[in-house]
Amino acid sequence: MLPSRFRSPPSQPRSFLRFALRLLWALATLLLVGSIGVYWSSQSRIGRLYDVVPDRLFAEPDSVSIDRGRHVATIRGCVECHGANLGGRVFLDDPMIGRFVAGNLTAGRGGIGARYSEADWIRAIRHGVRPSGRGLLVMPSDEYYHLSDADLASLVEYLKGVPAVNNELPASHVSPVGRALITIDREIAILPAERIDHVGPRPVAPAVGASIEYGRYLATSCIGCHGAGLAGGRIPGVPPDWPAASNLTPLAGTALARWSQAEFVRALRSGATPEGRKLDQRYMPWQVLGQMTDDEMQALWMYLRSLPGKPTGTR
Repeated sequence: MLPSRFRSPPSQPRSFLRFALRLLWALATLLLVGSIGVYWSSQSRIGRLYDVVPDRLFAEPDSVSIDRGRHVATIRGCVECHGANLGGRVFLDDPMIGRFVAGNLTAGRGGIGARYSEADWIRAIRHGVRPSGRGLLVMPSDEYYHLSDADLASLVEYLKGVPAVNNELPASHVSPVGRALITIDREIAILPAERIDHVGPRPVAPAVGASIEYGRYLATSCIGCHGAGLAGGRIPGVPPDWPAASNLTPLAGTALARWSQAEFVRALRSGATPEGRKLDQRYMPWQVLGQMTDDEMQALWMYLRSLPGKPTGTR
């Protein structure tokens, strides 16, 4: 038998076990409390009710055109998310963030077209709010809020008349990790209704034409990916394998500084850059942007070229 000085005190293993159990209990408690806090914080935002009374659309009857509405739905990206037939689709399903569904906008089975009033359309498009008052998930209404009455009226008239598509879709949901992300980073645009001043004065839309002002109006559709300053960078909230958005300011060395107007238009129309690179439609929707009119292309070019050069990645 070993001398007593070489033996471990009999209480040492039990003390260590008690310490380990207490540590695990403390960690589990912290995790539970943290999870409850994240869920409560995110749910209070996701479930928030907005009391939005839509503005009337003060558009002249002769300015409301279904063809114009189809054009707006194309170049503003409605068909990019909801599909060419506007029957809806799951456009992002990532366990790290959640499942996000662009709804069926038609009057077919699973669609909202048959039950939406004009006020419901305006509330959803301009404010990002459902008829129930809850905010829509990943509906870029902070970009559409600036639509002119004429463009919005034409878009609504077009949406009312699109052919019915039967397409029943699952509901959108935010994953636990996604809830943590939107709690930590408010820049993730899962809840665009939070970004809109719903009672503020309506922005004045510029006259249609090849002007810097009209280019600024069109460029609101670019801010979701390229940032409010259009300087590009990592896009908050997208899967980690997505590329960073390009810098759209004319900083030395950027595409907008190198390209001519003709090359800019050609890239958006064909998806091929002057350097021979093919734009990836999954991340840069050139196929819909390329359907802008010549005047719209020129206006967008004029506006982007008028911007001060900003460091790439600063959004």
